[in-house]
Amino acid sequence: MKKVVFFVLIFSIFIFSGCTKLYNSNEVSLSDVDTVLSYESGVVEDVKNVIIKDDGSGAVIGAYTGTVFGSMIGKGNGNILSTLLGGLTGAFVGYELDKANAQELFIKLDNGKRIVVISKGVNIHKGDRVRLIKKGSKIVRVEKM
Repeated sequence: MKKVVFFVLIFSIFIFSGCTKLYNSNEVSLSDVDTVLSYESGVVEDVKNVIIKDDGSGAVIGAYTGTVFGSMIGKGNGNILSTLLGGLTGAFVGYELDKANAQELFIKLDNGKRIVVISKGVNIHKGDRVRLIKKGSKIVRVEKM
């Protein structure tokens, strides 16, 4: 019984800790600290909701975690079955959690140039004025103005 409670507790922490980071657009990378960044501004002409799919890392981490926790349950053939089910369930959950909602933004910059940016963790609408924070040619984040 203790193993089941431990499994549920750890699995819940794993799931909910991943969810809290999906939509926080105020996070900045440590590599951006003490770095000169530039920005451009413009108006959003159109918005399309998209899903950024898992690169495989979520499924691998989930499968490993599920296998470890699944192996703690049962004895004999029951242990083999719980290990297998734990690995498969973990892979599926990890794959789904590693997906992220994002927006494909069609932006007309103030200089007249039109660009398309895919950004996660923002809630931007058609007609919003935005600021694109850049590091070289890479967009670090998109902010409403």
